[in-house]
Amino acid sequence: MKNVPELFGSMVFNQKVMKERLPKETFKALKKTLDDGEPLKIDVANQVAHAMKEWAIEQGATHFTHWFQPLTGITAEKHDSFITPQDDGSVIMSFSGKELVKGEPDASSFPSGGRRATFEARGYTVWDPTSYAFVKEHTLCIPTAFCSYTGEALDKKTPLLRSMEALNTQALRVLKLFGNTAASHVTTTVGSEQEYFIVDRKLWEQRKDLRLTGRTLFGAKPSKGQEMDDQYFAALNPRIVEYMEDLNDTLWKYGILSKTEHNEVAPAQHEMAPIFSTTNLATDQNQLTMEVMKKVARRHGLVCLLHEKPFAGVNGSGKHNNWSMSTNLGENLLEPGKTPESNAQFLLFLTAIIKSVDDYQDLLRISVASAGNDHRLGANEAPPAIISVYLGDELYAVLESIKDGKPYSKNSSSKMSIGVDVLPPIPKDSTDRNRTSPFAFTGNKFEFRSVGSSLSVAGPNTTLDSIVAHTLKLFADELEKASDFKTALSDLIKREITAHWKIVFNGNGYDASWIAEAEKRGLMNLKTLPDAVAHYLDSKNVKLFTEMGVYTDVEMKSHYEIKLEKYAQVLNIEVETMLEMINKDILPAAYEYMRAVSKTAIDLKSVVPNAKASAETKLLAKLDCLVDELSSKADELSKKHIEAKSAGDVMAVARAYVDTVIPAMTETRAIADQIEPLLGESYKPYPSYGDLLFRV
Repeated sequence: MKNVPELFGSMVFNQKVMKERLPKETFKALKKTLDDGEPLKIDVANQVAHAMKEWAIEQGATHFTHWFQPLTGITAEKHDSFITPQDDGSVIMSFSGKELVKGEPDASSFPSGGRRATFEARGYTVWDPTSYAFVKEHTLCIPTAFCSYTGEALDKKTPLLRSMEALNTQALRVLKLFGNTAASHVTTTVGSEQEYFIVDRKLWEQRKDLRLTGRTLFGAKPSKGQEMDDQYFAALNPRIVEYMEDLNDTLWKYGILSKTEHNEVAPAQHEMAPIFSTTNLATDQNQLTMEVMKKVARRHGLVCLLHEKPFAGVNGSGKHNNWSMSTNLGENLLEPGKTPESNAQFLLFLTAIIKSVDDYQDLLRISVASAGNDHRLGANEAPPAIISVYLGDELYAVLESIKDGKPYSKNSSSKMSIGVDVLPPIPKDSTDRNRTSPFAFTGNKFEFRSVGSSLSVAGPNTTLDSIVAHTLKLFADELEKASDFKTALSDLIKREITAHWKIVFNGNGYDASWIAEAEKRGLMNLKTLPDAVAHYLDSKNVKLFTEMGVYTDVEMKSHYEIKLEKYAQVLNIEVETMLEMINKDILPAAYEYMRAVSKTAIDLKSVVPNAKASAETKLLAKLDCLVDELSSKADELSKKHIEAKSAGDVMAVARAYVDTVIPAMTETRAIADQIEPLLGESYKPYPSYGDLLFRV
């Protein structure tokens, strides 16, 4: 029987290992860096590096790497061995504090939005000591930030760390207004539920679309899908049990708090949920989780699909981002308190979040925008593209009473007041969950449900931290000047709740009437990535990020370019793959089957002189019509694809794909998917949906 406590974190250089291996004074100095962000002196770094190297070698490591997150959305690593040559021809294993703290990988080939030319190759990786190093296979992985020679962020971690510090600074200002001077740090915490599909590797290898794009570009609806609701929380398939056991063991070795596992709604779909961690650590761990999911699947003859919509007609996959704020003393700032004082503080933070989401709904939508997530958002398994806030009935009633100056409940005759002497305790978990809401309050946290399954959570959390930090700054600026804090607090909360009430929506986000209602309220419905990214460089957004010190305007301009370039690149690959599958797989399979049917009809008439062969003739006529139409649609798609690629700047190209290419892809696929069910089983050009979803 496995010893889980002994297994957990066994491949991680965590504080337990540090305390055991570092001199007492060195560990104390490192703790000051971890807890208070103090700079690490080189002599301390040297001692940490030596202990880290010795520990890593014991775990089987021969190399080290600065493990970072460039703007590709995945992780990157360059491996260097510990070996150092000696004069006598031998080698020793060494690792210095300088090598630990800073690395220099080539920066020219990573996305930079035109900021970096090939001859401007230098980039630096800088150790993030708050995220523990770990041994993966034979390599010591050191989580780092990644920046250019000129200091600009070239990664997703640097802005995340900046946003966390911005929120910490502003949240502490607010806490001091309530007399809380004991807290010295406020951090955001995240728990990222990860949905994914598992398919058989041999079947996956036969699907060119899955291999090249991560999703099926063709596929007729199977006889059975998810309509029976018999997959959700059902008993696990034996192969999936083996996979999940292996996955848990591997994640636990890396110190990842994998807590929950179950079947999801769609066939072959599953979910893993971890326990909350500090945001930058949770981001690193989710990136590692996605990598581990894929590697473990390969060991079991399976493939893990992380695309947001790998199969049309069944649910897609998201990554529910559970977000909260806590002090270093363990107080959750989104926990409704038991006293009027703590409830007033809670309401101010809640109001700040509501205002932030309303003011920057475009930024939140941009943070989850991708070509893959465009297929998922708005479908009946994910929140709509319209950003709104769900509060639940109880909290909704509390805020409504503040806004309108009405009694809080039917049993109360007094009006709701923010005055800390009057506000009653607010119940926790007093309402149902709303699975259709993109941003839902769930007791003591917000669940940002719009994040796509393949996305890094760094972007959404950088945005969340930044917009809330900005609003807290505005609130602190106003309240610090107030002569009467209670009155000013009451006025501020009522004013802001009233001003941003339009973003609060407790209803069914799937209902068509919500689209019309949202438009009437003035909410944005940014259906596609180009629709959303068009607002990224709006002056209010540039002002927000630059004032908070999260992005420079140069970095934002590069992000704008990168997001649109990547979108066009994804669509380009999908169209090219589609056309190749039509010309090399679908049409040849249809021709071959038509020949077989035609030969059957001819042979039948030769044996039975009066045979009409009407079934064969009818099938041939139908296939002939569909084949001609598919060929014509493919030609039309190819033409529109070529036109889109030469449409102009990056936004023009992206818009051309949205407006002309994607509709052509949809029409082309519809014809191909009509052909598939007409072909004999042995003539199928690739495994069907029924094969992929039900043959694990």
